[in-house]
Formats: sequence, C-alpha cells, structure tokens
Amino acid sequence: MCLICDRIKMIKDGTNPYFVKELDTGYVVIGDNQHFKGYTLFLHKEHKTELFQLDLETKKKFLEEMAIVGEACAKAFGAEKMNYELLGMGDAHVHWHLFPRKYGDLGEYGNNGNGPVWWYPREKMWCEETAVKGDELEKMKQQLLAELEKLL
Repeated sequence: MCLICDRIKMIKDGTNPYFVKELDTGYVVIGDNQHFKGYTLFLHKEHKTELFQLDLETKKKFLEEMAIVGEACAKAFGAEKMNYELLGMGDAHVHWHLFPRKYGDLGEYGNNGNGPVWWYPREKMWCEETAVKGDELEKMKQQLLAELEKLL
C-alpha cells in the first residue's frame, strides 16, 4: 500500500490532522516534522509515480498549484528561499516537498550553514523534537491557509 494514498484517505475521512486545503490537483498538508519551519507537502490526488504520467493539462495545473503553495508557504513562514523536491523513491506517489529556508538553517552541517536539506542528518530532521502537533500545528495550518486564500 502507498503511504501517500493512506494519507489522502485520512484526508477524505477527516482524520488527517496535517491537512490544510484541497486544490484542484492535490492536497496541501503541513509536514509531520518541522526542522525547517513551515515544511509543507503537496500531494497529487491520483496515484501516479511520475510527472510524465499526467496528461498535459493536469500536469500544467499541478505545477501551477505547486508554485502557488510554494509562494503561500514562503509568505506564511518568512522564507528567505524556497526549496522544492519531487523525489519518490521512498514514497512512489507524485508529491512535492516544499522547504521554507533561512540562511544558516543547516548550522554546522552546511557550507556556512547553507546547502541542500539532505545535508542535515535525517535522524535529527525526523526526530521527536521536530514533530509538530497541538496548538502549534493548528497555528501553522491557519497561517498557511490564510496565505493560500489570498493567492487563490
């Protein structure tokens, strides 16, 4: 079974606490862990494993919406730079990882604290200390939703 499809099912069932907003081609969710404050995902509605599997109009709309989510994320969380990743070797379902970045946010792990997010140790990025829940999660969801609403 696909983890992303499971998360989408939770959204449809109303049980995904990270869900922010449904767009035409996908779902906006706050990331479970927040080393990079404002880390957001944009999950494609259909189970596809590659961008090239989407028909042209869907692909254009998905990319357009991803850019809108990126802009909203940057504004909501004060990003100095946005990083976008569409990987899929771990979860083979088309989805974007959107990382709001601030210069120096890698600390000792980057070149002057800068560099790609994968330079930061996975065990630190995805640890319990970076998990977001409760009031903090709700506040982040509302910040992102407010910026999305302005752009849509």
